[in-house]
Amino acid sequence: MKNPLDSIKGTIIAGVVLMFVIIAILDAGEPGLMSDANNIYLGFMRWFHAIAGIAWIGLLYYFNFVQIPALKDAAADGSAGGITKHVAPLALLWFRWAALATWLAGAALLGANFSNAFLLQPGWEPIGIGSWLGTIMLFNVWGLIWPNQQKILGMKKATDEEKVKARRVALLASRTNTLLSIPMLLLMTNGLSHRALLGL
Repeated sequence: MKNPLDSIKGTIIAGVVLMFVIIAILDAGEPGLMSDANNIYLGFMRWFHAIAGIAWIGLLYYFNFVQIPALKDAAADGSAGGITKHVAPLALLWFRWAALATWLAGAALLGANFSNAFLLQPGWEPIGIGSWLGTIMLFNVWGLIWPNQQKILGMKKATDEEKVKARRVALLASRTNTLLSIPMLLLMTNGLSHRALLGL
């Protein structure tokens, strides 16, 4: 029998199976836990929001703490080609789609309270501020980082001067997102935000 950990697909499938086993065990211990459709929906959306958010912010931190400094060293010794040709495009693919998935899952969690959060209505300020920070970050990903990275990586034609400008814009947008992620993650995970979602 093949070890599921030998491939990323097998690893993910095994993780999902384990998740369902744990849910079944918990439901057996507390009958009815998973029978309410609304609880199942909210639980799934919270899980998906967290998984997508981990992928998004994990890649954001990878770019800022690992790839950008490593590329400087790799460029100095002429070995940056593998990173820019193979690693960066794949990481950017997951990065931008994880950003969108995180935002959409967050919007789905807010549901009918979407406008309460974004209009910073009383009781909704923490999650509303977090939502605005996430929205700014999403714009930076799709509106600034991705278009400029396409120029940097040669996916779009650009002059050397345009590439220099693109590097600066992409760097500042990425650093802005790193800065914003710190308070955004606090607001995403704190008890006040959860109480608003649960109507407490």
